Amino acid sequence: MKMLLVRKFRVLILMVFLVACTMHIMIDLLPRLERRGPESRPGCSCPPPAAAPPRAAAPRWPSKHTLRILQDFSAEPASNLSSQSREAAAERAAGGAGGGGAAAAAAAAAGRARRLIGPGAPRPPPPAGNAAPLAALFEHPLYRAALPPLADGDLLFNVNSDIRFNPRAAEQPEWQNEDHHEEFLPTGETSIDSYPNWLKFHIGINRYELYSRHNPAIEALLQDLVSQKITSVAMKSGGTQLKLIMTFQNYGQALFKPMKQTREQETPPDFFYFSDYERHNAEIAAFHLDRILDFRRVPPVAGRLVNMTREIRDVTRDKKLWRTFFISPANNICFYGECSYYCSTEHALCGKPDQIEGSLAAFLPDLSLAKRKTWRNPWRRSYHKRKKAEWEVDPDYCEEVKQTPPYDSGTRILDIMDMTVFDFLMGNMDRHHYETFEKFGNETFIIHLDNGRGFGKYSHDELSILVPLNQCCRIRKSTYLRLQLLAKEEYKLSLLMKESLLKDKIAPILYQPHLEAMDRRLRIVLKAVSDCIEKDGYDNVVENDFNTDVNTVATER
Repeated sequence: MKMLLVRKFRVLILMVFLVACTMHIMIDLLPRLERRGPESRPGCSCPPPAAAPPRAAAPRWPSKHTLRILQDFSAEPASNLSSQSREAAAERAAGGAGGGGAAAAAAAAAGRARRLIGPGAPRPPPPAGNAAPLAALFEHPLYRAALPPLADGDLLFNVNSDIRFNPRAAEQPEWQNEDHHEEFLPTGETSIDSYPNWLKFHIGINRYELYSRHNPAIEALLQDLVSQKITSVAMKSGGTQLKLIMTFQNYGQALFKPMKQTREQETPPDFFYFSDYERHNAEIAAFHLDRILDFRRVPPVAGRLVNMTREIRDVTRDKKLWRTFFISPANNICFYGECSYYCSTEHALCGKPDQIEGSLAAFLPDLSLAKRKTWRNPWRRSYHKRKKAEWEVDPDYCEEVKQTPPYDSGTRILDIMDMTVFDFLMGNMDRHHYETFEKFGNETFIIHLDNGRGFGKYSHDELSILVPLNQCCRIRKSTYLRLQLLAKEEYKLSLLMKESLLKDKIAPILYQPHLEAMDRRLRIVLKAVSDCIEKDGYDNVVENDFNTDVNTVATER
């Protein structure tokens, strides 16, 4: 009798185990089965055909949720597309030109016609003038100064040009990305000229810059970011807000930040800097500003209109991301992912009906191939509602910093000043850490990553961002001369930025008041440097970082 009970117990345990395995397999297969159904076709929200047998269970999509109109979304139905900003810009342009009501109506109609412009569609070229200010700027001697000769130790990668690019090498574990164990980076057959543009970008990185001034691979890479087929998508771990890792058909990868605010919206005055939204257009504008300042320390970033159904939901293998997709009461595709802030149905990202705008930033080389060191910014904010950081209460804080490695020697303190100017022009208060390539030690540039909290306010200049410059009173001569150049009418910063940003596929990128704010902030920076020179003397403030010949020509021009 006892043996019979033991056998029955064993059979029961086995049956429970088999049922659990079966349920696990069914749950794992449900996303794929759902994807094949008619209701998963892009943009389709209609019920299944009448001939199909009735289903006892509801569809796999979560039930419809009532979406609130939040601070980060406009009440307009097209608020999650650049078309709203384009329509507003078109109407203002038509009205300002004195064309009357008919011209304004025609401009508005043209904006509506462009509402669902495809990501690969060509944009109209910028209006032709007597001369392109941006091209003239890059021909200026200040933008043609040569780098020191590069030794083998100054290159991030020493590439054998005979080695060919082989995409199948991506399947080897040693080439896989730490954060995304999918297809990734290899080097292996064909010559360097045949390498994909993301790989050309990687092998061009050196001790002094992320990319050279006239590297044709950068423009080609920007085009790849908006045209390459997306083969897989996954959420990026860490961070406070939702970001997606997108892998392309050519094995390149980029970080996608979706649109959360329209161009016209400012950060609410009661928002703390650490709870502000990350703006996709700020990432795009930061890349262009960094290039105009001739820093070249921001990885290439481009705007793209993404089909949420075909290019995110249908290609993701991230179950946590897939499960957050739903159809809104307005029959728009929405999702919210998982993150610390703003990842809920109340803060969902919704398409129109399934198109969403975002920024795509090219990945830097994988950490397994090129390690990066993370540094705490000496002028980091407290990230607290009531406490202040030490630099906010100690006017002599910079003297302490200058006695601490790596700021006690080399160019790191000047790099911090460059970053300070860069952040002030954007209004970015969220610079808590920065990174450098470990291979180059302390004698290298700071990588200007994560600029999404810039361009939040055009009506306010946050002077506390300039505290490092005011306390240290140090700046590179090349930076100072370029800032003076960009303050001149023929090289006006706002006009150069406007021209540069027009090249992006989702232009206009910045609201006009943001462009005007940069000119105003540039004058504030120059006044701060002027005050330092008056107090400490020119030679003690301005550090000469290039040879006399270039300096003389640039100053005389």
